[in-house]
Amino acid sequence: MKIGYFILEGEQENRDRMICLLDELRTAGYEIYPIQTKADVLPDTDLVLSMGGDGTFLSAAHVVSDIGLPILGVNFGRIGFLCENRPEAVLQALMEGSFSIEYRTVLNATLKGPGARKNIGMLPYSVNEVSIHRSGASVLGIHVSINGEALPTYWADGLIVATSSGSTAYSLSVGGPICMPDTKVLILAPIAPHNLNVRPLVLPETAKVDISIECRDGVAIMSTDNRSVEIEPDWTIHIEMAQFSLKRIRLAESGFVKALTSRLFWGEDIRNNN
Repeated sequence: MKIGYFILEGEQENRDRMICLLDELRTAGYEIYPIQTKADVLPDTDLVLSMGGDGTFLSAAHVVSDIGLPILGVNFGRIGFLCENRPEAVLQALMEGSFSIEYRTVLNATLKGPGARKNIGMLPYSVNEVSIHRSGASVLGIHVSINGEALPTYWADGLIVATSSGSTAYSLSVGGPICMPDTKVLILAPIAPHNLNVRPLVLPETAKVDISIECRDGVAIMSTDNRSVEIEPDWTIHIEMAQFSLKRIRLAESGFVKALTSRLFWGEDIRNNN
């Protein structure tokens, strides 16, 4: 088996543990090599190890998700929803074949408007969310249409369009719903809305979302997972499901509910203690 591994540049805190895992894999007969860009991926590679936390996993996904390589997240970070697997469990799971592949929704965001093509180098794909938020002190007017039907304008600090994978990320922090990873939906969640009657909205996976802004500060910020770019009021952001899914490797011992209870302490209650 040929395995590429992805580590964010400058990651030093867990370097010794990472080297130990790579040495174990090489000793077991696996061909291991590093990647940083799509050009680094060798032919006949079977999977990619993302070694770090969820931020590292998202960066690895931006490199390889659209070429169909599955990603196995090895958790050297803190919370770890996407990157949840203990390094000690990886070798045994690969040797025994005790893993499965999940297919996670990916968003495709494109910018339209005068000068928008200058940001063509920004990767359009997002595993967790696309968010629009203010760059200064002024509230944003956020105009949204779904499949061509306009919603009432959001007056808020920003807006998140999240996948089910992203339901436990930024969307969760602004009151969005938690969705099981295989739920094929989009979540529309306002950030600090200046209205008492605004709530998150769940959309079907076929929805096509168009967003434009009113902004006294001249520009706002659009983020696709962990990448950001300035956007202008006369631009439109078009968001829809990508034509491919992210392949995420899940070890047999892991699971979404287990991650919720161990990382976010969901259901933590003295009456639930065994």
